Amino acid sequence: MNTRRLVVLLLAAGAAGVVALMVRGFVGGGTKQAEAKVAPAPVAIFQVLVAAARLDPGKPILPQQVRWQAWPQKSIDPNFIRQTPGATAAAIVEGMVVRAPMVEGEPVTFAKIVKSQGTGFMAATITPGMRAVSIPVSVASVAGGFILPNNRVDINLTQVTGDNPKRGITRTVLVDVRVLAVDQVVENKDQKAAPDVKTVTLELTPDQARTMATAEAMGTLTLSLRSLGDELTATASAATTENNSSSAAQTGDDQSGLVTVIRYGQIRKSGGGGAQ
Repeated sequence: MNTRRLVVLLLAAGAAGVVALMVRGFVGGGTKQAEAKVAPAPVAIFQVLVAAARLDPGKPILPQQVRWQAWPQKSIDPNFIRQTPGATAAAIVEGMVVRAPMVEGEPVTFAKIVKSQGTGFMAATITPGMRAVSIPVSVASVAGGFILPNNRVDINLTQVTGDNPKRGITRTVLVDVRVLAVDQVVENKDQKAAPDVKTVTLELTPDQARTMATAEAMGTLTLSLRSLGDELTATASAATTENNSSSAAQTGDDQSGLVTVIRYGQIRKSGGGGAQ
């Protein structure tokens, strides 16, 4: 092999190598260069108080219904309750009542809870759509003072119909009504009878509130304490009372003082206590 042929072969091999490198570069087969990346700045995290379960308006908050949860600082609202040294969730919610509904995981704010003896507490305890109505009473008219907050009662109206001889009639105007407060006491932990009662605050629908105002102007009101196991519902009673009033208007039969009681599927009429 002469020198000229050897030089040609070397040039051809070199050209083939250059072409191979060019093709490899075009198809992306080359080694990528390392890129320097800056580590992101750490995110500031704080512990905020959130609901551990659904919280309904008017109900006291229990320690197990709230918890601390990590929350990014940039997402924290000024109204959120942040954990501070020495603060516990139980201490923060002690004596608090839910003012606005909250779902699980929702941050708790002081705008959504209220102190049980603070301003706005009564409004927080009322069921949505209901009204708080206070009526003047005496110890004798509230079962000797044994009617306590959160008891259920019936409201009776007594009217004098004659003086000589003395005659009167008593009828039940409202049934299964919740007692919100006795005087200004909304919670009786000792469950003791009140020695002196001047007012009772009841939870009523708007229609019941109007009925109560009319009844108060017509005669004397007394409250009958209902048993905790009484299954007579306000809905059933209201329906039967309306039916009785409609029947009386059509037949001319005065059923004042008669109450229809539905218990365990049995219907029974009882006298309202009218004296002749």
